[in-house]
Amino acid sequence: MAQLWGGRFTKQTDQMVYEFNASISFDRKLYRQDIEGSMAHVKMLAKQEILTQEECGRILDGLEGILRDVESGTLAITSEYEDIHSFVEANLIERIGDVGKKLHTGRSRNDQVALDMRMYVRDEVQTTDALLFGLLQVLQTIMEENVDTFMPGFTHLQKAQPVTLAHHIGAYFEMFRRDRSRMKDIYHRMNYCPLGAGALAGTTYPLDREYTAQLLGFDGPTRNSMDSVSDRDYVIEYLSALSAIMMHLSRFSEEIIIWNSNEYGFVELDDAFSTGSSIMPQKKNPDIAELVRGKTGRVYGALMSMLTTMKGLPLAYNKDMQEDKELVFDAIDTVESCLRLFTGMVSTMKFNRETMEASARNGFTNATDVADYLVNRGVPFRDAHGISGRLVLKCIAQGKALDDLTLDEFREESDVFGGDIYEAISMKTCVGKRLTLGAPGQEAMRAVIEENRIYLQENPAGQF
Repeated sequence: MAQLWGGRFTKQTDQMVYEFNASISFDRKLYRQDIEGSMAHVKMLAKQEILTQEECGRILDGLEGILRDVESGTLAITSEYEDIHSFVEANLIERIGDVGKKLHTGRSRNDQVALDMRMYVRDEVQTTDALLFGLLQVLQTIMEENVDTFMPGFTHLQKAQPVTLAHHIGAYFEMFRRDRSRMKDIYHRMNYCPLGAGALAGTTYPLDREYTAQLLGFDGPTRNSMDSVSDRDYVIEYLSALSAIMMHLSRFSEEIIIWNSNEYGFVELDDAFSTGSSIMPQKKNPDIAELVRGKTGRVYGALMSMLTTMKGLPLAYNKDMQEDKELVFDAIDTVESCLRLFTGMVSTMKFNRETMEASARNGFTNATDVADYLVNRGVPFRDAHGISGRLVLKCIAQGKALDDLTLDEFREESDVFGGDIYEAISMKTCVGKRLTLGAPGQEAMRAVIEENRIYLQENPAGQF
């Protein structure tokens, strides 16, 4: 097939070179953005009287027909075209004749692909935000239902102090809320239109770039034509944000995998989000959580690839930038599928509340509260710490929890202990008296849950 740029050349491109250079196999994803950008460009050309209204109408009808036929499946995007821009323009010329050749007036494939990719990423940022919003709604429900569900909190993967399931899940709510804030930041920073930058130095045509930007929903046009065609910062920022999302999903997945183990038994995964073993009939595997954990490196790889591609490129456009698509598309698809599946898994899993509370009791998570009890009765903290530690050793030797010690056994270590020690170190008391903002106490937790509710109400999905 003759190339749209072939006038300067005296022979056809070598087939291997053509195939190596072509991007149609992956940039076909951009067909909608390419057509919508072309339609805005044509309307602007007509407004500026670079095209007649009649020419504008014919081109718009042709573009709308191509979009309609692609989406209905009657027009296939095939590998005979070099890229999505060539596909659209060639089909337009075939349908409406020579007037279709005026579509490319005042623009280059450089600013065209910069526009297409920017519009595509902008759309996906909104989709990612909506998926994060859905996950936050699920986490909010779990928090509301588990303010009084006691469980051990961990440091170094060792049981440390008692918390609640609401408090533990609330930590992930904060992570994914930050991820949403990054989506908003990226959206506003990238929302400027590169169309009209030309190959790198603008054009002699009297384009109205502000009008084109307005038609396409941008905040305005980009301010430097060289930067316009060579900027991929927004792709890198988005990949960085996607990597953070995957890191958060992976951490959460790791905990679910541990909680789902026979040794912990904190959660039971729904059958719809689990798999079995081909040889061991008793197995119920947390494959979704494991795959999310595994796919995190795949998204990290896309970020590192893009950073590496861009690190040595001189201004302005270079063909290396074609590498901004395949891995980016894969990373976006990966993160969005992980968010959808993870949300479904979390929304359907059941928490074994009694097992969680027993684990907190048997893990001596109230040992700090024993020390606090003594400190509040005049014992120096360092001495109280030692007394509490010796009581833990006594419990380990006897195979019992601190709550199970008799008062005489407490008083063997210090005669400060009274009968009120049992109330002081109950899970309810240990958690309930922690009321500073951000702590797991029920009163503090309910305040955070209410704040989360207001946040979700005032920040709906995809509205930046």
